[in-house]
Amino acid sequence: MGVGKSNAKVYVEKQTGVSFKDVAGQEEAKESLTEIVDFLHNPTKYTRIGAKLPKGALLVGPPGTGKTLLAKAVAGEANVPFFSLSGSDFVEMFVGVGASRVRDLFKQAQQQAPCIIFIDEIDAIGKSRDSRYGGNDEREQTLNQLLSNMDGFDSSKGLVVLGATNRPEVLDKALLRPGRFDRRIIVDKPDLKGRIDILKVHSKNVLMHDSVDLEAIGRATSGAVGSDLANMINESAILAVKKGRTVVTQEDLLESVEVVIAGKEKKDRILGKEEKRIVAYHEVGHALVTALMKHAEPVQKITIVPRTMGSLGYVMQVPEEEKYLMSKEELTTRIVTLFGGRAAEKIVFDSVTTGASNDIEKATSLARAMVTQYGMSDRFGLIGLESVEDRYLDGKPVMNCSDQTVSEVDNEVIRILKECYNKAEELLAGNRDVLDKIADYLFTKETITGEEFMKLYHEVKGDRDPIKKAPEEPLRIEDGGQTILMDSFADAPGSEPDGQAERKQEPEDSITKNC
Repeated sequence: MGVGKSNAKVYVEKQTGVSFKDVAGQEEAKESLTEIVDFLHNPTKYTRIGAKLPKGALLVGPPGTGKTLLAKAVAGEANVPFFSLSGSDFVEMFVGVGASRVRDLFKQAQQQAPCIIFIDEIDAIGKSRDSRYGGNDEREQTLNQLLSNMDGFDSSKGLVVLGATNRPEVLDKALLRPGRFDRRIIVDKPDLKGRIDILKVHSKNVLMHDSVDLEAIGRATSGAVGSDLANMINESAILAVKKGRTVVTQEDLLESVEVVIAGKEKKDRILGKEEKRIVAYHEVGHALVTALMKHAEPVQKITIVPRTMGSLGYVMQVPEEEKYLMSKEELTTRIVTLFGGRAAEKIVFDSVTTGASNDIEKATSLARAMVTQYGMSDRFGLIGLESVEDRYLDGKPVMNCSDQTVSEVDNEVIRILKECYNKAEELLAGNRDVLDKIADYLFTKETITGEEFMKLYHEVKGDRDPIKKAPEEPLRIEDGGQTILMDSFADAPGSEPDGQAERKQEPEDSITKNC
């Protein structure tokens, strides 16, 4: 009945419609794959010197970075048959079907060599065969057959296996060894230049106004992956149509960044005067602490307009430059800034609300990472007390210490958080006049720019020496070096935001949508 036959889709020359010119922001990955394509086209120049074609290449990276797109680009460039299928395609309800399909796949591929086999989400069949991830005889039998076939075929015929996964830590070690997957190609989140290139690729068929500055959008989206950027370009085009324009403007692009990250403005959520006043003081508390701290990024925008992903207000910040490392002082400043909202509530209303829940969660995460991962605690020194197994997904941290030490870690985290909160309260209490003035202005206007914020600050202080110069153009929402909704005023418990998600990046970066 054909149950054991491989159901891989076979593409021939350029049928995928994607080539390397359609892939941006992953130059190192493209270079590695270009070598494999060149090997298939011109094997003699490599074999003359004694080089052997890699049997396999594993594409590893977070979701949305372009692993499948790269594989399609290889198919478009290779001019050889390209077998494409998912790891789950091997598994059926019948015992032995997976192994049979693996045998049939390699039999077809060897008949059409040189060719490329692409297995997407290879972790579906390639999970480690120990009991940690749960045993499954059918999956293990399929994996054994895949290992046998990868080890047995003749690489001189030009047969290459590409795999893609965002969970490399669960793959079987026998699958990852040289001779099976010889190359591990990291497809990571793009840097500033990569983001600009990706925006150019996705906007080439979109009508853009001459004033559009994609570099500003690239700076505004630090931490975003290729799928995020593609979605932002599409959202900006939809916004332009809704507003009756024939071209996309910079305003549409900036609004699309907020729509993708924070959701749309929630027009049916009307805050009462008292709640609105609390939210205004909360957000200005964040912004004022940011202006007063030395290592904080400048404020770009403050708003108390609710968004559909759960935020009742937020503060946007702009980085002066893209950073890959964070100092102890910068992390401490971040925690103090996160506590600015709660401190403002306590000082002004002598009471607190549930709005700081997201701030407290992020502050606690940063403080714990400083103690357990970054060696920034005087009490514990240079010792790694915690490790995260999964670099690309939100893996649960694993403690590498005794229960007694865990208790001491908690005490040290509490000490750091208390010191940072007291610092935030001290800064705001000493600038109560500025806090009241800007909060009243925000209460009336609902959204103010960084320039308006600094102008009001200097009016109250009576000086023109900028503590933190406001940027000339909107850039990004900042937390831990990534594009996120920072210091947002959360909804009350029980009102779960839509699209709740969080993604992490080294060393402590995160994109947090549950605001």
